[in-house]
Amino acid sequence: MEEENRMEFKKNILCIGAGYVGGPTMAAIALKCPELRVEIVDINAERIRQWNSGDIPIFEPGLDEIVNQVRGKNLFFSTEIAEGIKKADIIFVSVNTPTKTFGEGAGMASDLQHWENTAHAIVAHSQGDKIIVEKSTLPVRTAEAMERILKANRRGIRFEVLSNPEFLAEGSAVIDLLEPDRVLIGAHRTPEGLAAEKELVDIYAHWIPREKIITTNLWSAELSKLVANAFLAQRISSVNAISALCEKADADISEIAYAIGSDSRIGSKFLNASIGFGGSCFQKDILNLVYICKSYGLTEVADYWEMVVKMNEYQKRRFVQGIVREMFNTIAGKKIALFGFAFKANTGDTRESPAVQVTRDLLEEHAYVAITDPQALENAKQDLQGTDGRVSYEVDPYNAAEDAFAIAVITEWEEYRRLDFERIYRSMKKPAFIFDGRNILDHGKLYEIGFNVYPIGKKPLTHFE
Repeated sequence: MEEENRMEFKKNILCIGAGYVGGPTMAAIALKCPELRVEIVDINAERIRQWNSGDIPIFEPGLDEIVNQVRGKNLFFSTEIAEGIKKADIIFVSVNTPTKTFGEGAGMASDLQHWENTAHAIVAHSQGDKIIVEKSTLPVRTAEAMERILKANRRGIRFEVLSNPEFLAEGSAVIDLLEPDRVLIGAHRTPEGLAAEKELVDIYAHWIPREKIITTNLWSAELSKLVANAFLAQRISSVNAISALCEKADADISEIAYAIGSDSRIGSKFLNASIGFGGSCFQKDILNLVYICKSYGLTEVADYWEMVVKMNEYQKRRFVQGIVREMFNTIAGKKIALFGFAFKANTGDTRESPAVQVTRDLLEEHAYVAITDPQALENAKQDLQGTDGRVSYEVDPYNAAEDAFAIAVITEWEEYRRLDFERIYRSMKKPAFIFDGRNILDHGKLYEIGFNVYPIGKKPLTHFE
């Protein structure tokens, strides 16, 4: 703190919310803008303690190195929300906006109670003009509600609201922040709105080429985030739908994905067939989009996007149904090893991970489940509370596979490709099965070892007549 007191900063940046978006984003801004004082506040004291320790609460490749460079210099973590609001010139709002579980819109609409509480806190503690930046994923025209709360109580203070949605992919968030495809900033096309927009543009322009900073009206920016995630999830559900057809028609989904992805109009990204998408954004944002469309009476549009989520749920069910069917229609009393629990590689995040539903479905069939994952075991234990005695957690994948009847690959961790599967095969019950939910393994080699191999969207390789 002594170093902070010696320095004079040009502006004070505050981020309310120390989660997967706020933490990395503010660390990147602090790294690239040493003349700015950046503070992250949160009501969760334990999370703030972790950010201030040598063991930050988020696993993201490269993030700890950045935090270590700037923490205590121009990046600070605190639970003093009121004090942070008073000092801030620009406030990023990055609080959780989960799907509602109650009342009107339950299961689809965003739960905005944390967001609204934050708006009232900003009003209560502001002593001067502020720029408020929406960083949370929010329904279109949420900024309008934010403005009403702020302006109804402003007491001569001027607030200008901007939308600056994040487009980070977990596992590559640091690269996405330092070398983004684009940064999107939405503002009212008024003199005041454009002036606030310029202040935020100038911050990002420290390291991002100006042509990659897209400016739009406020509502376009809010809606763009939901639409971007909906389009990406749609591609995953589309290829997964075709994977089911491939298994019936003896086609190979990898060959089809390569063929269609070679078309420049389509492209190759997000065409890997899998057990399905997960994470905190895709399902939540699509359901939010569905709810908005329904609220405007756009039933056909809502139905179209809702089918993306339904296809994802179908793919997860189909995966477990395949395990049961191929293992002689019963897995009761059998140990199944899950390789991976995080929703994707290079993160410990398990929110909406297919592994959660797969595990519960396997337990419904009275199987025993052994879970291994390099980063997500603690989160897995939280997700599966109440299943004690039927689920075990193993850091070592070799231990997880020992005496198992089958392995189900859930997460595309690179280290799983390098495992000694001959050793694993020897330790398993026979016949031994592998269900590759990510198509990352060498199926031919596994077959030669002795496994019965079931990929996604491809003909199985089995030793059964």
